[in-house]
Amino acid sequence: MNPSRIFILRPVATSLLTVGLLLVGLVAYKQLPVSALPQVDYPTIQILTFYPGAGPEVMASSVTTPLERQFGQLPGLNQMTSTSSFGSSIVVLQFNLNESIDVAEQEVQSAINASGTYLPRDLPNPPIYTKTNPADAPVLTLALTSDTLPLSKVEDLADTTLAQKISQIPGVGLVSISGGQKPAVRVQANPTALASYGLGLEDLRTVLT
Repeated sequence: MNPSRIFILRPVATSLLTVGLLLVGLVAYKQLPVSALPQVDYPTIQILTFYPGAGPEVMASSVTTPLERQFGQLPGLNQMTSTSSFGSSIVVLQFNLNESIDVAEQEVQSAINASGTYLPRDLPNPPIYTKTNPADAPVLTLALTSDTLPLSKVEDLADTTLAQKISQIPGVGLVSISGGQKPAVRVQANPTALASYGLGLEDLRTVLT
């Protein structure tokens, strides 16, 4: 039996069926969902900088701004966003889709090295960067609480013990810690009083170190 015979013998029904399928296709096309974050591997790099004891204003002026000046000169940079909070700075760099993430990583490392002279000298650690994808979401979130230990001790245990063990699990790409509290002491010196004792700010820094 020829499957096309029935359509040849009934041209009117065939035309109506074709028009009906076309209308259904147009209506279905308009109802297709559009993902806000499509599964596209954007060349994105996130830079984290920690400066314990510094407020958001200090982080923005002393850490985030010098980094932004260096990152703004990178070729292929499409978008740059930054967040300055208490003791931490986050800069997210998104490059063009045709930009290689490995090449961008090397350029970001060079920019971090170039910005070292403009960052605070007492910065505990240099900025660290990681490859990220804005379409990715955490698959597991853990919350730590304690009725006996202070928050700074809980964060220290999470950073030195828990995060290290989780990062060693096969398939884990990134482990981040937030919501903690790092102890810090800020000293505001009086240069005139120090000078009366024959001391300078560098002497004070040496003693504190």
